[in-house]
Amino acid sequence: MAQQTLSQSLAPEIEIDVAKLRRDLLMRQVGKVGYLLNALVAYFFLWAPIFVLVVFSFNDSRSVAQWQGFTLRWYSGIFANVAGTGTSGSTTSILDALSNSLIIGGVATIVATILGTALSLALVRYRFPGKRVLDSLLYMPVIIPEIAQAISLALFFKIIFDAINLARPDQPPVTYGYGTIIIGHVVFNVAYVVIVVRARLADMNPRLEEAARDLGASEWQTFWRVTFPLMLPGIIAGALLAFTLSLDDYIVTAMNRGIGDATLTVVVFGMMRRGVSPEVNAISTLMIIFSILLIGISLLLQGRSAVTGRG
Repeated sequence: MAQQTLSQSLAPEIEIDVAKLRRDLLMRQVGKVGYLLNALVAYFFLWAPIFVLVVFSFNDSRSVAQWQGFTLRWYSGIFANVAGTGTSGSTTSILDALSNSLIIGGVATIVATILGTALSLALVRYRFPGKRVLDSLLYMPVIIPEIAQAISLALFFKIIFDAINLARPDQPPVTYGYGTIIIGHVVFNVAYVVIVVRARLADMNPRLEEAARDLGASEWQTFWRVTFPLMLPGIIAGALLAFTLSLDDYIVTAMNRGIGDATLTVVVFGMMRRGVSPEVNAISTLMIIFSILLIGISLLLQGRSAVTGRG
């Protein structure tokens, strides 16, 4: 009893400022509401234009200024080989451009995936001179503006082509074409593949590879029977992301293409120069849906690989 009385007498009195406590709680609530509003406004400005584009692709009027009812005739016109009255496009030209986009995207994706996977293995598993410099340079396509990258690639190709044409004046001149577009897409796609595959390698359990080597497997057998199957979900996710970026790219494509070389994004932009028509909205909507599907599959594969790769 004496010790309790002594401790009570020595304990400092705590004074609670109720008004200040209420102000602090109020400021916290205001802060939470502010963060929520900030996120809502940001997502609104990001998604509102896309939502308007999708909605007006079903508008029965050619004008985007007024809504005159729901219709599917713009989509049916695309699939019926007529892009619509008053536009310069047709399903034939659109399909040709889509075919070019798929070929360019497929080749660029394959090359970027192979290079990105090899670079990811080198950066994660090995030490070599210049590793930090290479690691920094790989992220440059992600950091720098795309217009700067497109201009630098165009200037680089111009210098190379001038040197080649000067060395062989009697031969047909080397110029821009689908090859330059593919190289440009590979340049920025490699960085994204490295990011995805490297994240997958970081989550992998190295004991599995050590166990394979302890059981007598060679480096090549360990890679193909253990490492590669574990990396495969990340490789596929990186490839899908690279293909999506290649399919949607316009700036690098437009500044490094030859005369007459057209991809789907170039054709759509050419149609928009005469005004935003419902056909452009319909084509853009289809591209958005396709891109969302590819990115969704990529994220799904990355999520599954993150779960199955830890042990």
